[in-house]
Amino acid sequence: MGDKKKAKIKFKKVVSEQFPLNSKRGGGIIKIDVWENENGEVVKYSLAYINHLIFSGDNGRVIGYDNTHNFHHKHYFGEISVVDNFTIYQELVDRFENEIKEFIK
Repeated sequence: MGDKKKAKIKFKKVVSEQFPLNSKRGGGIIKIDVWENENGEVVKYSLAYINHLIFSGDNGRVIGYDNTHNFHHKHYFGEISVVDNFTIYQELVDRFENEIKEFIK
């Protein structure tokens, strides 16, 4: 009775990078974490520009994207909004790279 075990889905962290920015470029840090499933598909991600000198709320996250809590969303100065038009992870990376240019010199 009840000996069936749920198949455990395995994720592998494939990217864990931090890029500190010197004060001439605006300071802060760009942090990227990505997990893939056994098929090499991105299943979890977090892209963030953190700078406590610009914004102290949300752990210093000025802008970022992630899919924590099982939905794709954007953080912007503490406000969270759903990314309704999500198609693929790479498009969010491109969007993130363009949007952080507002803060990086």
